[in-house]
Amino acid sequence: MGRGGPGGRPGRGGPKQPSNGGLPRAIRYIGKHRRTAFFAYSALIIATLAQLAIPTLLQNIITAVINGVKAQSFLAMAPGKFRDALIAVQKTSLAQLTTDANNAQSILLSAGAIIVIFAATRGIFSFVQTFQAETMSQGIAFDLRNALFAKLQRLSFSYYDQNQTGQLMIRATDDVEKVRLFLGQGMLIVLQAIVLIVGALLLAFNSNVALTLVILPILPIAFVLFLGFGAMAFPLFAKVQIKLGRLNTVLQENLAGIKVVKAFAREPQEQQKFDIAATDLMQQSIAITKRFTVLFPLTQLIAQVGAAAILYFGGREILSGDLLLAQYQTFSLYLIFIFLPVAQLGFVINIAAQAAVSANRVFQILDTKNEVADKPNAVALPAVQGHVEFKDVAFRYFGNSDPVLAGVTFEAKPGQTVALLGATGSGKTTIINLLPRFYDVSEGSVLIDGHDVRDVTIDSLRQQIGIVLQETNLFSGSIRDNIAFGRPDATMEEVISAATAAAAHEFITGFPEGYDTPVGERGTTLSGGQKQRIAIARALLLDPRILILDDSTSSVDLTTESKIQAALDRLMKGRTSFVIAQRITTVLKADQILVLDKGKVVASGVHKDLMEDSPIYAEIYNSQLVGDTHEASDAPIAATPNAQQA
Repeated sequence: MGRGGPGGRPGRGGPKQPSNGGLPRAIRYIGKHRRTAFFAYSALIIATLAQLAIPTLLQNIITAVINGVKAQSFLAMAPGKFRDALIAVQKTSLAQLTTDANNAQSILLSAGAIIVIFAATRGIFSFVQTFQAETMSQGIAFDLRNALFAKLQRLSFSYYDQNQTGQLMIRATDDVEKVRLFLGQGMLIVLQAIVLIVGALLLAFNSNVALTLVILPILPIAFVLFLGFGAMAFPLFAKVQIKLGRLNTVLQENLAGIKVVKAFAREPQEQQKFDIAATDLMQQSIAITKRFTVLFPLTQLIAQVGAAAILYFGGREILSGDLLLAQYQTFSLYLIFIFLPVAQLGFVINIAAQAAVSANRVFQILDTKNEVADKPNAVALPAVQGHVEFKDVAFRYFGNSDPVLAGVTFEAKPGQTVALLGATGSGKTTIINLLPRFYDVSEGSVLIDGHDVRDVTIDSLRQQIGIVLQETNLFSGSIRDNIAFGRPDATMEEVISAATAAAAHEFITGFPEGYDTPVGERGTTLSGGQKQRIAIARALLLDPRILILDDSTSSVDLTTESKIQAALDRLMKGRTSFVIAQRITTVLKADQILVLDKGKVVASGVHKDLMEDSPIYAEIYNSQLVGDTHEASDAPIAATPNAQQA
């Protein structure tokens, strides 16, 4: 956060423990995709019903084949004088036997054709089901990611003070993907399992009540088993996501600071840190795998127990003549349709447990209260003149009783330049963070043209403040894109004018592609001084009435600093400017200099008065004057080409 920033202190709007209920909320997102969901679930039901019809058709085929074979054998082998008696014993007629014998092949062909039609129907609707479900789940993932990004864009700085970037990235990527996987696959498997189990049970009851009652007690055992494993898996998956976030944080920090890692030859230590995080993640994942390697064999055992029971009791009924072979075969297929979905539910428990944890983590961010937000009755800040007042301002970070600022009161009139001086941690950066409402004051008020900054909309406030922070951040894209970041509609002439004022035009035109030169990730293709000047041009392009410069010349050499300072001196005229500078020579002409110490303004005034009235200011000035004298004596060396590089 820079000097005077949080420095790792707990911020406001801190993280909460993930709560239950996230998965039902994620499921409600299906309502935003009703049409796609309707086609997906309708196709699934039709495909499943077509699947349930197959056993009955197979039973008809088997019955037709058996009856045809029996009829042909009977007509061919039964003696004529005993035929009538045998027909009577079989409780049939000669005409029926003849029909069975003649029509067996046609019945077989017809039933086979019907099976093919039903199979094709199931295949077509299965495709529709899969495609529509995937479309629906991708749409929900799109909604969740956009909602997360929008929320993260609006959360105050205090939230980022205590939340690691890696953890937030995992929630927007891996957690959302796990929720999507459940909504796109898990929900369909659950619905299909319900339809299959209920449909198969009804058909099984219709086929043979006694055998159905044999397997019925087994199902509750399976469901209780799954619920138990689901409850056990939930906290385990929560730990996995936390450890995955830690791993991602190590990776993100290492890649962002790769130059520092290499400069200090810390590759082995960083590798060890990553190895520890990866090992923790692996061990937690293995712990979950151990549990589920027990679940799936138990599921198969339950299914095999059911199959064994049906084989025993069904075999007895076949031997007693109460059950035909075709009926037994049909019932066996119904048994598969009952226990196969039960086994699939074991897989769904895995997906559902992960999705439940991930959904809670996603909604934890979406439910986070923003400590800095527009009031319900906030109004747009009108065009400002630049009159800024701090009235008895105090500020403390959430969880800390010691104030960072206490009793800060000063006034900056339109067009004045206010310089902030003080040791590291004195509160300089905190003051400029309060002006655009990066944080809200704990006590007192900050006024712009008489408007309390908490009473106006954040966008209208920040659009009238130009900011060049100590830490320069550029975005992937061209130099022009970065200068025009706050005003994408700016003309090329306006961009060039801002770059010229920031002493950046000369080095930009030195690149083969000029203003279209890509800056690379975080501006890695540019030097520190070049990035700083582009950041200054970005702020100047807004033509703000209030300008904040947080040590904006810290990354440039003396010659470039002189050019930038001359341009800034001209541009700050007519603007209310707040300047934080390490070099006291850059603020000697300020209309007001505030000297801070331990969060309080201990002196204020112009240079001449402060030299007489403020020992702290005089000490800073004299200590830097000695340094500047040494620099001046070394001027020939500083003028060499290497020293002139920004």
